[in-house]
Amino acid sequence: MTTINRTRIARLRTIGLTGLVTTGAAAAALTLMPANAQAAEMTQAHTSTAVTASSGDSSRTASQAGSANNLDGWIKKSLQIMKSKGIPGSYEGLKRNIMRESGGNPSAQNNWDVNAKKGTPSKGLLQVIDPTFNAYHVAGTAGSVTDPVANITAAANYAAHRYGSIDNVNSAY
Repeated sequence: MTTINRTRIARLRTIGLTGLVTTGAAAAALTLMPANAQAAEMTQAHTSTAVTASSGDSSRTASQAGSANNLDGWIKKSLQIMKSKGIPGSYEGLKRNIMRESGGNPSAQNNWDVNAKKGTPSKGLLQVIDPTFNAYHVAGTAGSVTDPVANITAAANYAAHRYGSIDNVNSAY
């Protein structure tokens, strides 16, 4: 092999490696950047701490009372119910799946997938269809698939039966 060919090959390797490093850095930056739904949720979470609880005690906030009417409060309430019913799952596993499925929107409804085409659209924070909600509904929660706590708890119950825990779910389920 001539010196010119070796130099060209070395240059190509350097250019290829530089491209890979640049691409990897860009991918890491995109992965670490919060999505719009996450940014909105963080804003909502910061705002909710200033809302006073309805108990009449103005020194306590709704989030301090553990019953905040936001994603954090719904997850925590669901975890309390799940624990009392022996349903496994963690805050992190629930939130990760909620953000992937609905972006934290309790009114989200999927009107385009195979379930929707069959007349049973996925609904709520964890995108549960009515038959699954009815089969895995947990006593002590509302009877509505779009109620945030009922939706989370029923979905976690379903995931526990099918996958061992909502923590084991990393894609549509």
